[in-house]
Amino acid sequence: MKTSKLFLILPLIGMLSCGKAKTDDKGTEGSSAAVSVTIKGSDTVLPLAQKEAEELMKTNADVSVTVVGGGSGVGITAMIDGTTDIAMASRDLKTEEKMKFADKKVEIEEVIIAYDALTVIVNPANKVSKLTREQLEKIFTGQIKNWKEVGGDDAKIVAYSRESSSGTYEFFKDEVMDKKNYATDILNLPATGAIVQAVGQTKGAIGYIGLAYETKEVKQLAISYDQGKTFVEPSVASAKDKSYPISRPLFYMFNKVNAAKVKTIVDYALSAEGQKIVSEVGYIPLN
Repeated sequence: MKTSKLFLILPLIGMLSCGKAKTDDKGTEGSSAAVSVTIKGSDTVLPLAQKEAEELMKTNADVSVTVVGGGSGVGITAMIDGTTDIAMASRDLKTEEKMKFADKKVEIEEVIIAYDALTVIVNPANKVSKLTREQLEKIFTGQIKNWKEVGGDDAKIVAYSRESSSGTYEFFKDEVMDKKNYATDILNLPATGAIVQAVGQTKGAIGYIGLAYETKEVKQLAISYDQGKTFVEPSVASAKDKSYPISRPLFYMFNKVNAAKVKTIVDYALSAEGQKIVSEVGYIPLN
């Protein structure tokens, strides 16, 4: 997918500054913008937020937007600290995060801007094309260590995961691993793009990514949540009709005090144009 390839390297840098890029292109928008908004957090939401920010600034010189990745936890922590206007998240707020906002007497608005089908990927050379939820649980908890145990070649499984600050890490643990802990030898990587690269370069690798990051360099697996009776591949269509079992909402979160400041960005994300970009990037629109 052409759109997703752009982000294989950029998330590793840790920041995509849409506002700066706009200033470099036009020379005036960044300095003359009436509103400057920072969006920080989920690498899953990152390509969507970056693309929507670019398109919004093309037609609205009064708005400058800077988009920063790093993971849902990073964005939410920044919002707790007051260093971002919007937090991107691929999970809901944790209880301890809600308590921190309550201690600061901060009310948070959560807005669902799209949906994602979490995609399990392997190296294209791997002959395994489908796994059950139970098999995935055993792979990522360390109970299954060789591909021959799930119908593949006699080869060691090299499992990649996001870091614990990632909402995708939390979602996969809760929804796929039945809240069990990851194995101690799981290789944690700081960005979704890094997982795509690692799996594409390692024959025995397996990992998980947001649907928009899927490329021909990796192979996506069909997944079963009914003990192997039915396997469904991740796609926009299978996520829309709810036949694909690992789907989740993607959020913009912000302090209600800043509602007026971020209104243009949030409204654009929910607009027909913004939802069209959701589909173009590779996620599932709200309607």
